[in-house]
Parts: sequence; C-alpha cells; structure tokens
Amino acid sequence: MPRIVLAMSGGVDSSVAAHLLCEQGHEVIGVFMRHGEASAVACASEAEASSDVGRIGNPSYVSSSLLPVVSTRLDHKQGCCSAADADDARRIADRLEIPFYALDFQQEFGRIMDYFVEEYTAARTPNPCVMCNNWLKFGKLFDFADSVGAEYVATGHYARIAPAGRPGLKDESSNSCELTARSCVAASLSPELFRGVDTGKDQSYVLFGIARRYLSRMLLPVGGYRKEEIRASAANMGLRVADKRDSQEICFVTSGDHADFVRRRRGDEDTSGEIVTTDGTVVGRHEGLEGYTIGQRKGLGVAFGEPRYVVRLEAGTRRVVVGRRDELARFTFTANRANWLIEEPEAPFACEVQIRYNSSAAPGTVTPLEDGRFEVRLDEPRYGVAPGQAAVCYVGDRVLGGGWIE
Repeated sequence: MPRIVLAMSGGVDSSVAAHLLCEQGHEVIGVFMRHGEASAVACASEAEASSDVGRIGNPSYVSSSLLPVVSTRLDHKQGCCSAADADDARRIADRLEIPFYALDFQQEFGRIMDYFVEEYTAARTPNPCVMCNNWLKFGKLFDFADSVGAEYVATGHYARIAPAGRPGLKDESSNSCELTARSCVAASLSPELFRGVDTGKDQSYVLFGIARRYLSRMLLPVGGYRKEEIRASAANMGLRVADKRDSQEICFVTSGDHADFVRRRRGDEDTSGEIVTTDGTVVGRHEGLEGYTIGQRKGLGVAFGEPRYVVRLEAGTRRVVVGRRDELARFTFTANRANWLIEEPEAPFACEVQIRYNSSAAPGTVTPLEDGRFEVRLDEPRYGVAPGQAAVCYVGDRVLGGGWIE
C-alpha cells in the first residue's frame, strides 16, 4: 500500500481520516503544521518535543524542517495550531501507531499573514484559508511528502476526488463513498474535485486554487461522509476529540479581532477615514478600512432609520460607502489569477458561481479574458460581491476552478 502524509490538526475530521486510511491498510505519516501566531507563552523545549517524536515516529522519516510544537496558548482559542491541538493529534497518532511530526511552517506562514494585512489595507477582503491550502497544505506539504517518499497527501477536508464523471461511487474495499486518487489512476481517468457529500460542511470552495497536477496525489477520506457520521465514528472509537468543536476563526488571529491584528502587524499606516452614503454625504468616521467588508450591516458605527450596508470600500480616499441593500446588487464582475481544474476554457460557458465560502452558487455565464482573468454574468443578482474573495465555478458538484474578484 502507498505511503501517505496526512495533515493532522487535532480535530475530529483529520483524526477520523487517519483511522480510515490506516483501516484501509495505508502507511500513514501524521503531520501537524505549526503555523499560527505565537502567544505570550513560551515554546516547549526542543529536547522535550524531540523525545516525543522519537517515541512515536520512525527516526528515518525525520528531516531538518521538524521543530517542536508550541505550548498551550493563554487565550485558549479553538483553532488548528495550538499546543492543545498538537497534543490531540499526537495522541491519535500514538493510538494508531503511526509516525507523527510537527513541521514548523511559521516562517512560510508569514507570507499568508502579510497577504492578509495587504488585502485589508487595499480595501479588499482576503481569504487566508484558500491561500493556506494553495501554499502550505497542498504546496509545502507535498514537498515534505516527496522528501519522505510519500505518494499522496491527505487532509480532513469535506470534499471529494473522483474520476471524471463518476463522483461518489462506492469503493467497497474501504467502505467509503469516495473513490480515491489511486482509483482514478487505476481507471485511467483524470481525477476531478467535487463537493463533499455533507453540503452543510462542504469545503470544496477553499480548494479551488490547488494546482491541477496535484489532484492525482490528493486523498480526502472524510469527503464521502456527513459530519454526524464522522463524529459518531470518533465516538465509537473512543476518541477524545469526538465532541471537539470545529475551528471557526482564522488560526493566526488568536484574539478573533481581525482589524486589531491588521493594525498591529501593519504598523503606522493609517486607513481611517469618512463613512459616506452613496450620494457622497458624510455621515461619520471609521478607524480603518480593515474593520469593514462589502455587504456588512452590523458594526457600522452610524445609526440609520433603516438598514444600511457597506456597498463599497475606497482605498484611495479611505472612505467606507454605505447604502441600501438594493445598491449591493451585482449582475457582473471580473476575477483575476484564474486557476482551472479543467482544461483552460477558451469560450464562454454556463456554470454556477459561488462568491463566498458560506454562500450558495448562482447560475451564470463565465467568459475567459486575457491574462488569467474572466468575467462573470449572473442570471440573478448577488449581494455582497467583495473584491479579494474567491469566485469559484461549479457544474453541479464538480469544481471547475475559479479566481479572485477584482
């Protein structure tokens, strides 16, 4: 059976994914990705962490990039890279008797933090989870997989990899609703990315930016299950993470205050300015563009007789423009930096387009443009189309690709 590197966050999804892969007979190497913002608590000693790695894992897999995990955060944030999460992941690996390592990606993750700050400063709304998948989980982690001779990289994302035109077929050998990338290769069919079976937990949106060449080396073991099934499996196995809460916040913003994080990391640059209505009337002031996003209704700091929404952010004037909900409506927009998981389209095509992680996809037409751009024309208006967010194209459950809203 192939060797697989599995990203283990210490949560229920990646823990059950580890169990499923081991149950199928794979040789699994668990990896915890240390990449969050450090808290005020000091790191565990290198000697202590190294002894844990040596106890659980096979030393032949150790590389120079392995570093100790951080100790418990003071804020006790429910994220994916605290010391408590690392401990949970290590316990699961120990129970399954698989090697487990903590890789220090903190330096590389600085690139994602910089992106986060730069986007908010430029009056755009970033999506660091997509960037983390593109650059780290399905970027740097593949480099590590190559260094240890692993054929595949697996995660606990709720999405599916399946052969062309055949999503969700039953793989009787693994009792899984997902055909693995290995099945795709064996069937001589190009692997494709699909939504997870649990539409309420589907994470295919944040995977659109993965290089197409990696699809044949990706495994998503929980994508064919519903969340309640995963939790039930964890409970049946007696895993302590069975009832662990899902991570809701951005892992490196330990306080949960995005605007404060941006201001602290950015330094002295000032993005404060006026709050104006769409007709240009000044109705107040704001402390910084980083505190707002298109479609926002609450926390505007100005009282109106009826609901008002952020309809535009202006980096040049540093103005937050507010208006009625109908002024949010958009039928057309463009996106750049397209990444296609199909043959790159050359002509307009019909599909459904999703503009936010937690929104539904809307039917429309996508027209390819030059320089990796495309135009979206929706059949019905969408509200809250925010520059900096991803526009992901689907046909049914299949992810075609996407780009970044301009």
